[in-house]
Amino acid sequence: MNKFPLSHSGLLELAKKYPTPFYVYDEKGIRDNMRYFTKAFSIFPEFREYFAVKALPNPYILKILENEGCGGDCSSLPELMLCEKAGITGHRIMFTSNDTPAEEFRYAEKLGAIINLDDITHIDFLKDALGGRMPDTICFRYNPGPLKKGGNAIIGKPEEAKYGLTHDQMIESYKICKSLGVKHFGLHTMVASNELNPDFFVDTAKIVFDLVLEVQEKCGVNIEFVDLGGGVGIPYKPGQKKIDLDYVAEKIHALYKEKIIPAGLDPMAVCFECGRPITGPYGWLVTKAIHQKHIYREYIGCDASMADLMRPGMYGAYHEITVSGKEDLPKDHVYDVTGSLCENCDKFAVQRELPKIDEGDLLIIHDAGAHGRAMGFNYNGKLRAGELLLRTDGSVVQIRRAETIDDYFATLDFSGLSSFKA
Repeated sequence: MNKFPLSHSGLLELAKKYPTPFYVYDEKGIRDNMRYFTKAFSIFPEFREYFAVKALPNPYILKILENEGCGGDCSSLPELMLCEKAGITGHRIMFTSNDTPAEEFRYAEKLGAIINLDDITHIDFLKDALGGRMPDTICFRYNPGPLKKGGNAIIGKPEEAKYGLTHDQMIESYKICKSLGVKHFGLHTMVASNELNPDFFVDTAKIVFDLVLEVQEKCGVNIEFVDLGGGVGIPYKPGQKKIDLDYVAEKIHALYKEKIIPAGLDPMAVCFECGRPITGPYGWLVTKAIHQKHIYREYIGCDASMADLMRPGMYGAYHEITVSGKEDLPKDHVYDVTGSLCENCDKFAVQRELPKIDEGDLLIIHDAGAHGRAMGFNYNGKLRAGELLLRTDGSVVQIRRAETIDDYFATLDFSGLSSFKA
């Protein structure tokens, strides 16, 4: 768990200007973290990190990462447009198809993005969407099925996942695209989410490299880049260990030297599309304790809810919580920390040992910089929190305002209600 970068007095002042709840992101932490990621994998002839835009879809964050040489991993039209706004275009975008509408393929192709197809039937669909032609570069997403052991509650077992092509479909797809005049090829997989075992990623690289060699042999196609997906976890819980990226890079590089170089495929780019390990530890949700409840358990009610951070309610995910100004006090109370959504799973913490919490205290929910605000929703009429950025010079700027009731009603037309009859 990273220390919250603002002092108690600084946070109190910030909360006077921006009412809770709100997210705070640390620019310096994100930049330093991205540089660590890049340095670890610099041992490859070419390395690319495509930040998973879904993790934190804010153009200010994307611009920071663009400054650090990062690309964008997109799977929707708005995500493509966010990258474009942040100056990320061309092959710095990986557009991964997921039951994609034709107009989104066309926009991706207009930006020069690498199009990563999720199914063999998408070849004809893409060709039709582009007026009977194919892009010069195509990538396919591989689902290794039972070949890849493991999986977890977030992404599931590969053979039960909706994503990707089977082994035989991969071979056939490269043959088809080669016959259609595609000139450059990549190979992608994504089989993990929030994984903390470093050898999991080494094993994935071996599976992918073996398929690269098979595609070369059976299809006459040289794979120019592999995207090993994301899934690198972060230590949400006390006692968990951060993944050693230097170890992962060195082990994958050994496989590269063993398999890729002798096949004459060097230089082949190695890519990742991580979101969580880049921004996750450097974002915090700040909320105020506004109620206490003393029944069969002790409850602290907050002005944030599952609509602001759904991971604990959706996955049972753990996030550390600190009480601003009480960090050094004994944790001699046990609380369920809850929000106001009419769902019993709307809990940020269950039976958590914390210092005594009083109404008005500010609670800091840690490791919320990925899949936090991004997964927000409006169920129960809840309005999503705003986002603040702590700049490297110590100033704080608003990079997304909090939603208003006018925002919530913006897509509704009330004008016909008076004449509306059964």
